[in-house]
Amino acid sequence: MKINIIAVGKIKEKYLKEAIDEYRKRMSKFCVIDIIEVNESIAKIENDSNIKKSIEDEGKSIISKIKDGYVIVLDIDGKEYSTTELGNKINEIIVKGNSQINFVIGGSYGLSNSVKEKADLRLSFSKLTFPHQLFRVILLEQIYRVFKIANNEPYHK
Repeated sequence: MKINIIAVGKIKEKYLKEAIDEYRKRMSKFCVIDIIEVNESIAKIENDSNIKKSIEDEGKSIISKIKDGYVIVLDIDGKEYSTTELGNKINEIIVKGNSQINFVIGGSYGLSNSVKEKADLRLSFSKLTFPHQLFRVILLEQIYRVFKIANNEPYHK
């Protein structure tokens, strides 16, 4: 099983890098995890036109990194799942023959419609807004939890 996390921007904070590395290490017995970073496109002057161009530029970069597999886009307007339901969904994806899942995390301006249209599933963790760098840790923790549950291994609640 291979999981790609395609994310906009680079992680700068040491504590986030350490948390990401820890979850990647823990999950190494369940799957291979690759984190693919694409450049963040920041509008020099934040107006609708510049923000739209930034979103579109990031979208093209994201789509160029999606090669094969099932695509799950993290989207505030997507479907919400409990951890158990997410685990069931991931199991269903694997059973249907997908050996690769691509999770996509957008940048600070959000995701282009072209990326959302590429999705097999639009997933929302909450109606809350999370910093996209911190969200990588949250996503990795949930994937780890899903694998622990699927393998009948204890995990704190």
